[in-house]
Amino acid sequence: MHPNVEHVAARLRELGATGEVRELPEAAPTAVAAAAQLGCDVGAIANSLIFAADGEALLVLTSGAHRVDTTALAQRIGAAKIKRADPEFVRAATGQPIGGVAPLGHPEPVRTLVDTWLAKHDVVWAAAGHPHTVFPTSYEELLRLTGGTPTDVD
Repeated sequence: MHPNVEHVAARLRELGATGEVRELPEAAPTAVAAAAQLGCDVGAIANSLIFAADGEALLVLTSGAHRVDTTALAQRIGAAKIKRADPEFVRAATGQPIGGVAPLGHPEPVRTLVDTWLAKHDVVWAAAGHPHTVFPTSYEELLRLTGGTPTDVD
């Protein structure tokens, strides 16, 4: 198992998460790819998107059915500017690669917003530190695991 995945799995156990990490047969760098392999609705995939909000890392866990409106989101959270982070910024903030960023297990806490649309699904799937791994959770558990703030992101 990849070290990032081992770390995420350990954090999930420490925090009393109900789901176990699953390895997918193919990489799932997008919500569509993950949903196809899991046989679920694309909206049940919790995309982990890292942005730079006024230069600080911001993790937005959004439904795979949504796109983040960065202008509206900046206004909601009081940021002057939010922009999509580049791969180096993502790796520095999370210790994980784009396409596999888990909602937890980062070197330092990252401010996290959780898309309220994820609450529509009984089971939500999130990345587990590598593009080949995911874990099942729920919207409520995702909020608890991350300390995230429920937010409308689109």
